[in-house]
This record gives sequence, structure tokens and C-alpha cells, in this order.
Amino acid sequence: MTSEELEIVFRKSVESVNAHKEPFPADLLLRLYSFYKVATNDQDTPSSRVPLINAFKTNALFQAQGLTPDEAKIQYIECAKHYFLYRK
Repeated sequence: MTSEELEIVFRKSVESVNAHKEPFPADLLLRLYSFYKVATNDQDTPSSRVPLINAFKTNALFQAQGLTPDEAKIQYIECAKHYFLYRK
């Protein structure tokens, strides 16, 4: 898959996740968050008003460090695909 094709599939996955109306499991949201931040080279630090949420987000980002943006896009796509395939 070319970088352009990967970007298209990634954006479609992001749109699917954003359009989903039911709540996601917290662990899935944290993985999606970290993969998205790495995939888009977003360097902003977590900015929740709740310190515990910031800690969880920071931990998720720490776990995703070392991924390239393309690897993070693939992980995001796979994570979203797995959720939508196996949700009840």
C-alpha cells in the first residue's frame, strides 16, 4: 500500500470512529488516541482538566513511542477495524 493509499484508509477509519455514536471502551479510546497523535505528528500534551485522564493519555503516548507515523496509521486502522468487526 502506498503512503497515499494508507492516508486515505486512515482518514476513513478516523471518520468511522468519529461518527460512531455509542461509547467506546476506555482502553480502546486510549490506544486510538495515541496512534492518532503519532500518525498526525501532534506534539501537543494531553490537556484534560482531570489529572488522572492526562496520566492515562500520557501513558498511552509513552507506549506508542517509537512508532513511525505510517506504523501508527496502520495500528489505528487495525484497532478500529477490530472493534467494529467484533462489537456486539
